Amino acid sequence: MTRTPVLYVERFSVFQRFIHLLIILSFLTLAVTGMALKFATEPWADWIARVGGGFEVLGALHRFCAVITFFYFFLTMILLYTSWKESDKDLFEFIFDPEGLVPNLTDLKEMIGTFKWFFGGKRPYYGHWTYWEKFDFMAVFWGIAVIGSSGLALWFPEQFSRLFPGYWINIATIIHSDEALLAAGFIFTIHFYNTHLRPEKFPLDPVIFVGSVPLEELKHERPREYDQLVASGELERIVTRRAPAAWLRRLATVFGLFVVTTGSVLIVAIILTMFKYIQHN
Repeated sequence: MTRTPVLYVERFSVFQRFIHLLIILSFLTLAVTGMALKFATEPWADWIARVGGGFEVLGALHRFCAVITFFYFFLTMILLYTSWKESDKDLFEFIFDPEGLVPNLTDLKEMIGTFKWFFGGKRPYYGHWTYWEKFDFMAVFWGIAVIGSSGLALWFPEQFSRLFPGYWINIATIIHSDEALLAAGFIFTIHFYNTHLRPEKFPLDPVIFVGSVPLEELKHERPREYDQLVASGELERIVTRRAPAAWLRRLATVFGLFVVTTGSVLIVAIILTMFKYIQHN
């Protein structure tokens, strides 16, 4: 019996994967160091500090990864700019492309359809980007604007105080701390589940690390994109029999599981700590 060869389609370029790698490394480090500083009196935070070389070292790591955050944001803007230029569309058409990264009415319909699907309805006709992926992408801009700006105010309080009243430092502290807690909670629960921990992907979806997906997987999960590729004749050009290298898949699995496990353990520690605070108050 002849075995049908598995065909693959590239979903993420090397540049996109590099940006996401920077996001993973910086966000995970920011979350671990930031939450350890936020809950510094807790035993688990003290353990992180001792392993990391002390709270002063955690602070330095936190600021270093903040620089990486601004760097990957800059790279993301470059990626968007080059994508726009390659699209042969004007700026308005590119931003509001129905298949682009800006949420639109189709995403709202697919979100409602997804909830219906959970209760026995038909699976939505997903395209290249799902509504939750678009939300994750837009959250990068929100994080830079809110968490990034408030973090800069705390990093450079003297310079910030020359432009704004001193009490704004206290406001920035609250904003930075609480928004970071919200971001960590979202990434380590909702994002992890949507991407890796749902039954179809458990325990890990390696595509962001290896770049390509099997054609049958694309056809099943993103039928609108598949149909568009077939209709345009693009599918024949991009499909390949070359599977991701075995060493890359193994590395992706080890690294990915480490990140998912670390984030999951951290969010459990945070939740238990918050419950303890609630009980004491």
